[in-house]
Amino acid sequence: MTVLVTGGRGAVARAVVDDLLAEGVPVRVASREPARVDVPAGVEVVGADLARPESVQGALDGVGAVFLYASPEGVEGVLAAAAAAKVDRIVLLSSLSTEQEGASNEIARRHAVVEEAIAASGLAWTFVRPGAFATNALAWAPTIRAGEVVRETYPESHAAPIHERDIAAVSVLALLQPGHEGARYALTGPESLTRRAQLDLIGQTVGRPVRLAEIPPDEARAEMLARFGGPAAAGVVDALLGYQRDQVGVPAQVTDTVRAVTGRPARTFATWVADHAADFTAA
Repeated sequence: MTVLVTGGRGAVARAVVDDLLAEGVPVRVASREPARVDVPAGVEVVGADLARPESVQGALDGVGAVFLYASPEGVEGVLAAAAAAKVDRIVLLSSLSTEQEGASNEIARRHAVVEEAIAASGLAWTFVRPGAFATNALAWAPTIRAGEVVRETYPESHAAPIHERDIAAVSVLALLQPGHEGARYALTGPESLTRRAQLDLIGQTVGRPVRLAEIPPDEARAEMLARFGGPAAAGVVDALLGYQRDQVGVPAQVTDTVRAVTGRPARTFATWVADHAADFTAA
């Protein structure tokens, strides 16, 4: 059975590819920018844009399961193409935000739209719902490598960052094994940490303290808009800042789902930093 992995340039997708290869499973990776996808030799890479379902049809030939990136644009067409190709199951990379009662921000909305479409599709499905990604810390990497001051608006905001390898481990089990159909897996790292504490752990790894300056929310918003692509990203940026504001001094939700599904505990943020030390120290 070939597994199609969408969102091929993402850290989670790459970890899913690695785990599938370790299981001896044929993998096909789909991306809007196939030339920029970094995968091991021998992995088939195809161009496909989830917002254009007609571009996905060829990528589904011979595919038994799909690891799907949550893109509301075109989702109905993608699911129709998957059904026509007789795909056995869909594992969706969703978001823990969908479990927050009354959540109406852009992140929760986009993921909920895709979940609802999949649940109504008739296909077998599993929703993998991570909270804060540990890889979000890579946004600090250029500043830390340069030895400059990290600017944060809510340094005492809590999160329970999850390693991409743990998201992948749960996803691959759901892709390959029975018994996960209809599951909604809430995934977090094993501990709640403030953004200041995360930076302290990075500093310990790189061998020098990371300097931190607190800035007003409007400055942080402007910087994030510039990083994420301008006004079109305003809804996502406002949601992220809203999460940070609401978690100031409030420990984040911590789940034991990784252990329950995989049989081993979730990796700590310190482990993630050690795995990504080069990102914070390389010239």
